[in-house]
Parts: sequence; C-alpha cells; structure tokens
Amino acid sequence: MKKLIAFIFLILLFTSLSTAEKISFHAKKMSGTAGNKNNSTVLQGNAQVKTESMEIFAEYIELYGKDFRYIKARGNVKGINTESEMDFTCENMKYDRKTKIASLEGNVHLVDIKNDVKADAQIIEYNQNTEIAVMQIGINLTQKDNVCTGEHAIYKKNEQLLELNGNPQINQKEDTFRAQTIFLNMDTQEITLSGRVKGTVKTEEEKPVEKTESEDKNTEQKTAETKKDEKPDSQEKKQ
Repeated sequence: MKKLIAFIFLILLFTSLSTAEKISFHAKKMSGTAGNKNNSTVLQGNAQVKTESMEIFAEYIELYGKDFRYIKARGNVKGINTESEMDFTCENMKYDRKTKIASLEGNVHLVDIKNDVKADAQIIEYNQNTEIAVMQIGINLTQKDNVCTGEHAIYKKNEQLLELNGNPQINQKEDTFRAQTIFLNMDTQEITLSGRVKGTVKTEEEKPVEKTESEDKNTEQKTAETKKDEKPDSQEKKQ
C-alpha cells in the first residue's frame, strides 16, 4: 500500500496592515489554524510562502502574529524578492511584512541581480523599503573587479554605495587598499579611505619596444656601413 502524503495548498486573501495582500503557501505538512489570523501556522517539508513581493522556500516555515505579519523560516532557506531583484540563501530568516525587513542568519549569500553584486556574511538585515543591506561578520562582497572584505558593511543599493568597517580591505586586481573605514562608489569605482590608510598599487612595467623586420634590416645595414668607414688603429699610427 502506497503511503499518501497530503499536499496542502491554501490561499488567504484578507485586508492586512492597512492594505490588501494575497498570501499563498503550501507544504507537505501543516499544523495550526489557518482561519484564525492571531494564531501561528506551521508548514513543514518543502514549504513555500509567497507574498506580493517575496517568495520564501524552506524546510520549516512559521507564519504568526496578527494577520500573519511575521514569517520565520529555517533549513535550506531560499528567498526571491520580486520587487527589488534581490535573491538570497541562508540557514535562518525572519521577515516582517509590515516593515518589509528581512533578517538573515547563517552563511548568508545575497545577490543583487540588477547590479551584479554578490555578498556573503553571517548576518544580513535587508530593508526592502530603503533598499539598504546591513552586513555583519565575515563579509565578502564582489562587484566588477572589486573584492571587499570586513566585519561590518552597509550596502546602499539605490545609490550603489558601500561602506566597510572592521579591518576592511578592497582588492582591485593586484591593488590593495586598507583603512579604518572604506567607502566605495560602485558606479564610478572611486575609493575613499579614512583612518590608518595603507595600500599597495602595482604600476605598469615599461614594455619593450617591438621592432619590425624592415627596421631590423635598416639597423644592420647602418651598422655594417659604420664599420666599413672606420679605420684600424694600426693604419692610423703608420700614417
């Protein structure tokens, strides 16, 4: 006898947080009362929740608070922000639908698709309204030729500005910049260093001048003519 696994698909449409928002979710297993919006609803096993601006996938997802204001997820968490084109993966997350702030923890990987910015950190708080991400611990952010590391960073998506603190460093190919605080304008690639500034810049080595075949023959001919005109020292002494 085959074991049947119930597949739950629910759609809730309600007036929430002063605006109407549609929430859909599904999972292999659900517990809680979906009709009572003040109680929590737990989804387990390939769980998915979709709001008007966010899609969340995880092994475990909990919706709770008045009108399901809060969403918590853990276990292989993946998120897709359809409004700001920001994708992420992490171990745990909490999302507030009212403030539109997502708190991500544990091996967080954040991708700004539009601007080709990728960031890794242990903690990232992303505000969907302001388009600002605050990153903490073990930061590694890449953009174009920039590899940025530090312990604390503020990424402003709209302005394309990055502020790095906590032993910050930026590598641009073979150039390295260090300071107490580093600011990077990702549009202009301009770097501003503040406090205990250090850096190494590799200058371009002078390239040898390449000679064409005709130039080499002319040089050989002139050298031969010069030797022909020169008189030996012995002949000059006899005269």
